[in-house]
Amino acid sequence: MVHHSGSIQSFKQQKGMHTSISEILKEKSLKPSRRSLPCLAQSQTHPTNLNHFLSVPLSPEPKPEVEGLSQSISTSCSLLPPQTEDGKDHFVEESEVSTCETRADESFLLQKPVTRAKLEARTDSVQRKKPTDSSGLFFRDGKKRIDYILVYKKSSPQVEKRCTFEKNLRAEGLMLEKEPSLTNNDIMFVKIHATWDTLCKYAEQMNIRMPFRKKCYFTDWKSKTLGSRFHLRCRQIKSWLPRNPMKLDKEALPDLEETDCYTAPFSRARMHHFTINNRETFFSNSTRSRIVHHVLQRTKYEDGKSKMGINRLLGNNTYEAAFPPHEGGYKSRHSIKTHGAQNHRHLLYERWARWGMWYKYQPLDLIRRYFGEKIGLYFAWLGWYTGMLIPAALVGVFVFLYGLLTMDASQISKEICEANTTIMCPMCEENCEPWTLSDSCVYAKVTYLFDNGGTVFFAIFMAIWATVFLEFWKRRRAELTYDWDLIDWEEEEEELRPQFEAKYSRMERVNPISGKPEPFQPFSDKLSRLMVSVSGIFFMISLVLTAVFAVVVFRLIAMEKFASFNWYFVKKNWQFATSGTGVCINFMIIMSLNVVYEKVAYLLTNLEHPRTESEWENSFALKMFLFQFVNLNSSTFYIAFFLGRFAGRPGKYNKLFSRWRLEECHPSGCLIDLCLQMGVIMFFKQIWNNFMELGYPLLQNWWSRRKMKKGGGGGQNVENKAQLPQWDKDWNLQPMNAHGLVDEYLEMVLQFGFTTIFVAAFPLAPLLALLNNIIEIRLDAYKFVTQWRRPMPARATDIGIWHGILEGIGVLAVITNAFVIAITSDYIPRFVYAFKYGPCVNKRHHHGNECLQGYVNSSLSVFDMGELNNRNHSGYCRYRDYRAPPWNTVPYEFTLQFWHVLAARLAFIIVFEHLVFGIKSFIAYLIPDMPKDLCDRMRREKYLMQEMMYEAELEHLQKERKKNGKRYHHEWP
Repeated sequence: MVHHSGSIQSFKQQKGMHTSISEILKEKSLKPSRRSLPCLAQSQTHPTNLNHFLSVPLSPEPKPEVEGLSQSISTSCSLLPPQTEDGKDHFVEESEVSTCETRADESFLLQKPVTRAKLEARTDSVQRKKPTDSSGLFFRDGKKRIDYILVYKKSSPQVEKRCTFEKNLRAEGLMLEKEPSLTNNDIMFVKIHATWDTLCKYAEQMNIRMPFRKKCYFTDWKSKTLGSRFHLRCRQIKSWLPRNPMKLDKEALPDLEETDCYTAPFSRARMHHFTINNRETFFSNSTRSRIVHHVLQRTKYEDGKSKMGINRLLGNNTYEAAFPPHEGGYKSRHSIKTHGAQNHRHLLYERWARWGMWYKYQPLDLIRRYFGEKIGLYFAWLGWYTGMLIPAALVGVFVFLYGLLTMDASQISKEICEANTTIMCPMCEENCEPWTLSDSCVYAKVTYLFDNGGTVFFAIFMAIWATVFLEFWKRRRAELTYDWDLIDWEEEEEELRPQFEAKYSRMERVNPISGKPEPFQPFSDKLSRLMVSVSGIFFMISLVLTAVFAVVVFRLIAMEKFASFNWYFVKKNWQFATSGTGVCINFMIIMSLNVVYEKVAYLLTNLEHPRTESEWENSFALKMFLFQFVNLNSSTFYIAFFLGRFAGRPGKYNKLFSRWRLEECHPSGCLIDLCLQMGVIMFFKQIWNNFMELGYPLLQNWWSRRKMKKGGGGGQNVENKAQLPQWDKDWNLQPMNAHGLVDEYLEMVLQFGFTTIFVAAFPLAPLLALLNNIIEIRLDAYKFVTQWRRPMPARATDIGIWHGILEGIGVLAVITNAFVIAITSDYIPRFVYAFKYGPCVNKRHHHGNECLQGYVNSSLSVFDMGELNNRNHSGYCRYRDYRAPPWNTVPYEFTLQFWHVLAARLAFIIVFEHLVFGIKSFIAYLIPDMPKDLCDRMRREKYLMQEMMYEAELEHLQKERKKNGKRYHHEWP
């Protein structure tokens, strides 16, 4: 938003602005927009039944009526009436006098009026629950809310560092209280509370945007137009239709009622501009935790610039953990429909994390309030991606069903199944017998399911789908950043990493944006570290290629063994046996190497010393993506583009190390091998990821509870977990990964690659991805709400580097699908045969199957087995290639049909790529990144904010003059 500066009156005269906001509101008919609804609550709203978590009226006497709910408190932090009382913070090991003690307001100013009887009943309820709640979410006095928890071991030798750090925290204005663990005698908890003055101080430093005091509305300039009447008519028709079952119930989710308002960067000097009806709830829990985390990151524990930050103390085991507390339990004995939600965590569990809510939309606003904007954007993107998979999955299923319904009518499958007299050449030179082509009838039919006439259409569709998905996500992201007040956040709040500040504290330069000196990394140092990191990346990629080469060697050995196997069933289906065992071994290697890649990527990223947290995450994410993408897709690329391309011919096969003959494709093509590779890896990887995301934390938490019941930590034998305070419960949960959301995004981006890159070979990939994502959303929700400690509520404006990676995958998908259709599938050879060599060449009207008669015989060449050294074999056999027969003047040379097919493949690649890229670019041009109505709303808000800032300042100065007995006027003083 725009700050007030200079003479606004002159600016108003130039722009023709109104001198009163009321004149603006009278000018047109008004329609409230999402962010311009009245600020009827603070930046955090509460469920209906949070009596024991909120400050409620404990006195039956009525409170004087407040003059206007929009009237703000015209004081600064330093001038506000003191709402503190002297007291002491009692510690287990030491006691110190607290500087101040913030007292909760007597009531929520904006609550609905309550009767005396209800008030007394609520008071009794609160008093009965107070001991439990005070030990769970508040200090011992039951008033000061816990904003952060630090955990350390009494046996830790880092006592001096810890004491210095805590002393400096108190000097920064934080209040500390210590509690021993009930489950482990060696564990001590440090509860942290941020006072009002501290919150105000750091909110101003961090440029946190807070609710502005004025109530404003966005003027609907099209209220009297025909378009508006049309939309009104559409809404009336929509109201007659049945209610969408996927929408959340507003009555069950009171927190989803819109209570947002205009915001501005917080300033203590302009405190009178902001809506401060209740100090305890003006800063939301997530904002309070973020401010405390900011202080923890920049508080010293020893002398010297590099000796600061909670991250370093966690690294040297001074503290075991640091986390904001959950807002209570996530389950209740009472139904949420009758008794309401106990807290936001309970509300999220009941309306988001339960499996019964799998078909519902996600409560994104509530997720953002509880976990922060960064996690909220992740779930928004995941939900958007899942929704966009629905049309892709439907089209993929239709393509698959088309192949299934027309499988028996396929001319190629018929010819292969009826080729009882066609003798194929032996698959190995020793202990292998010739085999008939009809033995691979099932293989040919399964291949047709994925290699049919709909393959090209589906590949083009998925390339366009990827573009539409990304373009519409940009629009969705723009709406979310606007609704969540993140438009100007990136420029205001990007902070240096403490590790970067500590490393380069001696080298400083003036920041060209802020004009302040800050640590600086020399270009030579940055380049040298980058070169080392790139070398490490190439080394790990070469390790991946080595693993793929090992799998290729295994496939060659397995092919010979299965082709000469004594068991007839295995010998008959040697192709499936070779591909299946190769895929399973490749999957085990992939999952094993992923563990190594993660540690190497973490080491290389720290070696680079990124400047900010976003740069660190982007660098780490890029490395993890490169490692795992190459690891996951190397064998797939081999099967798609190299399998069977360099096998040679009978009598002159190319051999690896002069020992193992290279693989060749089945007479019906290599696409079924690629399909099997994708299906197995995608299916098993999703199962493994879901187990590691939920099953592993469940096992760990179960083991922690088991030790707790037995008193394994030397603490009390706690039978009922409900007896534990909230900090003890949170401590026994699992922490969020050190890499944040990188693992979550990485899993989905790799899935997006599988869904788009080789989708021509596996049209069921979008369906598998859709089913997995429906489960994934609830798995992640359940994990965040119930199995993990509450993560630090971080902010973000987009999904970071992942958007660029997704766009790169979209480009790569066009290229790979073009090559898969042209090279891997038999679409082009069939097309050339039908229009150049088939029986329909001279016919104007023909049917597709009629034109492919004789295609199988045309695609097989002849070899004289007498040329082999094996005396047991004689006569002629067939093999898949376009070569001249042995009785030709130039035997075994490529025929003219081979060159026609090769030219058609190259032409198809060029035409397909240019056509699809042109369509993608045109669609991207047609879809703007930001909706037009959103642009108009943002421009309108900037204009209204200038008006509000002017009137707020004018009103404040007029009150000051009236108080001092001076004359005042309506112009700018």
